[in-house]
Amino acid sequence: MVIDLMRSLHTGENNAAMELINSVTGVDEEGRSRQRILTFAAKRYASAIDRNPEDYDALYNWALVLQESADNVSPDSSSPSKDALLEEACKKYDEATHLCPTLHDAFYNWAIAISDRAKMRGRTKEAEELWKQATKNYEKAVQLNWNSPQALNNWGLALQELSAIVPAREKQTIVRTAISKFRAAIQLQFDFHRAIYNLGTVLYGLAEDTLRTGRPVNAKDVSPNELYSQSAIYIAAAHALKPNYSVYRSALRLVRSMLPLPYLKVGYMTAPPAGNPIAPHSDWKQSQFVLNHEGLLQLNKVEQKQLSQSPSGRMLGAVNIDKPAIKVDIPDIISVSACADLTLPPGAGLCIDTINGPIYLVAETWESLDGWIDAIRLVYTIFARGKSDVLAGVITG
Repeated sequence: MVIDLMRSLHTGENNAAMELINSVTGVDEEGRSRQRILTFAAKRYASAIDRNPEDYDALYNWALVLQESADNVSPDSSSPSKDALLEEACKKYDEATHLCPTLHDAFYNWAIAISDRAKMRGRTKEAEELWKQATKNYEKAVQLNWNSPQALNNWGLALQELSAIVPAREKQTIVRTAISKFRAAIQLQFDFHRAIYNLGTVLYGLAEDTLRTGRPVNAKDVSPNELYSQSAIYIAAAHALKPNYSVYRSALRLVRSMLPLPYLKVGYMTAPPAGNPIAPHSDWKQSQFVLNHEGLLQLNKVEQKQLSQSPSGRMLGAVNIDKPAIKVDIPDIISVSACADLTLPPGAGLCIDTINGPIYLVAETWESLDGWIDAIRLVYTIFARGKSDVLAGVITG
């Protein structure tokens, strides 16, 4: 009796879903042809669920058909609505994940469907709730399949959208979480240009927000200028990897002047004395480093003074570096990573392993360490993809 009732309920739901799919015509001949294929697939999945209501694979695949059918809905169509198809897809994903809680692909595509529904609702309370649901599903997808840069990137995008709706007091925490997701995506796939670009845009937005709100910047905060500079690094890297993408090219025009030209990155790290990487901690000194498309260079005191005296703190021309104490050529790099080693002074340790042996440095903060690691890895990735000349054009102009 209970089984019959369950089957009756499923049949009613299946019929409603089939009615939605059958009423989608497609916007052009290609769309109509694709929709005929989707409709045929939906009938097969409906039959499979009629035979076995616990067939989570059929439920998952049917949800995909509903989601793809939503993309086939004409923009001026009122029946069926794209939202109705997406809502029905979400119900199928919900059922599938209840039957199989480890179905990470279902959580991932469910989150995409929820995100699409949220986009239709602007900056409303309903949209806020949908974005929160989407972030939870991306989180679940990543927990079940941590090796997914695309899921991490989409999670970051959903958090970015959510941050634009929530009250101001919640915004910065959500933005910083989004930054961590984009960074995690890049760490899984160094040439993932979309995540690289998205990280640049979210840092730019954070810089704008920090300036607009006029919040006092304490010693632990990253200044707006530094945030702008970080943003420019990621956008320049995305452009170097995909120079034909007009969106990246336009964004680069906006932020290029925020780079410490003719370098990609300039900053301080603590380094050992020349030729003595295992010197006592008291002998390690803070000095300035510059990174460009060719490598990482340590400046001597005269060169640091020249850099600090340049207008607006920016470089007017290449610094004359004859024999820097530390010089890392990009082609020589094997790996770059954070390092916790008792032989290093306390702080955010950095290890650059090269074909000539490891080089150890200590960044000013753990946050600045992340920036150095990302920047060096990105320059290496650009070199490995044969795009160093594009980056050189960006920073030397």
